Amino acid sequence: MKVTETSLKGCYVIEPLFFKDNRGCFLLEYNKKEFQEKTGFDGDFVLGNQSTSQYGVVRGLHLQRGEFAQAKLVRVVKGKILDVAVDARKGSETFGKVFSVELSADNNKQLFVPRGFLHGFSVLEDDTIVSYKCDNYYEPAAEDGVLFDDKDLNIDWQIPVDKVTLSEKDTKLKAFNGF
Repeated sequence: MKVTETSLKGCYVIEPLFFKDNRGCFLLEYNKKEFQEKTGFDGDFVLGNQSTSQYGVVRGLHLQRGEFAQAKLVRVVKGKILDVAVDARKGSETFGKVFSVELSADNNKQLFVPRGFLHGFSVLEDDTIVSYKCDNYYEPAAEDGVLFDDKDLNIDWQIPVDKVTLSEKDTKLKAFNGF
């Protein structure tokens, strides 16, 4: 696997091994030993989630606080997304900085989002399936987040604003400067 650290310390783009021939294809999605050697992440993924969404859906920006913080390894099974990470670790040299990358079933890239980061994605194709592993269990009381269209973060979600679909919960999130 090829591992490239992004402009946000501890956040990595992962390009797994992919083999294709006349029979079909094979993707080595995750190898714990190699992943730990290349990223320094020594946790265990304990939760797996999958969502299916239509074009224009924006999910995020979310995180879990305190002892329920989560690192995530995100991949697309079908379709395409713009995956976004924001460093929300107070005192970090990249605090408030944004990184985004297109993840798709075609490019097989994954994004490793460490604990303390806000995470979200916009769906760029209908019927997109996103799968991600988390290193901690979900706790509703620890959930927090920032508005997707926060002016300070100025994220280009690659979706026209009039085409964005949000959950009711995501419309009530706060601004980053009050986070």
